[in-house]
Amino acid sequence: MLTTGQLQDLLSDLESDRVERTTSTSNTDKFAEAVCAFANDLPNHRKPGYLFVGVDDKGVPSGLKVSDRLLQNLAALRSDGNILPAPRLNVEKIPIHGGEIAVVEVHPSDLPPVRYRGRVWIRTGPRKGIANEQEERALSERRTNLARTFDATPVREAAIGDLSLRLFGEYRAETIAPEAIASNHRTDEEKLAALRCFDLRANAPTVAGILLFGVNPAYFIPSAYVQFLRLPGKSMVDRPDDALAVTGDLRSVLETIRQKIVVNNNRAIVQGKGFRNEEAPDYPEWALRELFHNAVMHRNYQSSMPVRFYWFSDRIEIQSPGGLYDEVTKETLRTRNGYRNQILAEAMRAMGYVEKYGSGIQRAEFMLQENGNPPPEFEIDDKVFLVTIRGRLA
Repeated sequence: MLTTGQLQDLLSDLESDRVERTTSTSNTDKFAEAVCAFANDLPNHRKPGYLFVGVDDKGVPSGLKVSDRLLQNLAALRSDGNILPAPRLNVEKIPIHGGEIAVVEVHPSDLPPVRYRGRVWIRTGPRKGIANEQEERALSERRTNLARTFDATPVREAAIGDLSLRLFGEYRAETIAPEAIASNHRTDEEKLAALRCFDLRANAPTVAGILLFGVNPAYFIPSAYVQFLRLPGKSMVDRPDDALAVTGDLRSVLETIRQKIVVNNNRAIVQGKGFRNEEAPDYPEWALRELFHNAVMHRNYQSSMPVRFYWFSDRIEIQSPGGLYDEVTKETLRTRNGYRNQILAEAMRAMGYVEKYGSGIQRAEFMLQENGNPPPEFEIDDKVFLVTIRGRLA
């Protein structure tokens, strides 16, 4: 974060494009637009931008007393899923001139363009606005040099004909603001590149593009499928009642597994509140889906192993290749999030398969507890992430 001297310099520099000031404590849209613009870093400073809450346009602190709730609301801008891909930011309360200000430090994104509710916000001088097509293109080209995640790399042996433009069009309508689509005159390649699904320099789809919209993703990424087994007993000895290699574009894979969950999930009559009988499933559907979606989103797609969804008579095992990633450890599994596949994470949030970043495991644990199931069990090493979900207790 800033030193006192740096803070004073930025507060007094009214023309800086790395600073936004506001006296409002509740204008979430204004906060998010500023964060989005700093994350895009159109001037390419490669330095953080700062949102000062509790400061007027002349750089004078307003005398605000910064509450914990305000700091929590500002920190939530990172994970509420409205700014995609999720920005990297720090939030701090700083005392100054007998009062306090809230400071949001926003780091430039390695995967621009960043969008807030489907719009790309940028800063030009001390003002912010929505990027035009040329500015978006410049951000997309910059991403090629900055991309660090595997799903952003080009699949050079693939071509745009290996993608379903119909599926992409449906996804784009969910992701981009309608007025931006209506005024767009770009080629299909440029439209795909704007959402990090095509690499213009390589003239090829990215890994994310193949996984999301590929006509046959497993042809280019052989492990990009889910192995589903329904077993009658408690071990692999018995012959499966159902076995399927689930392939195809990401939405099709997720929906196929959802159908398998619905079909195989038995329901029992139990005594509910007020002595009324209620139906209780063996497993809460959304808990299973949350844990499965995590497996698909965070897996290592460079591994030759698929995601495994094994349904035994007494438990379900969901296993994905790749251990924990980035700053996440076994101890911080429920409180921190790191994204091996940032573009896939963004897409799954836009399509409604992820409700809020970093909360999936906690939500699943809560739903299991409410349904009468034991807590999920995790076995994690450097190569595999295995979660076991046991049936509802009698």
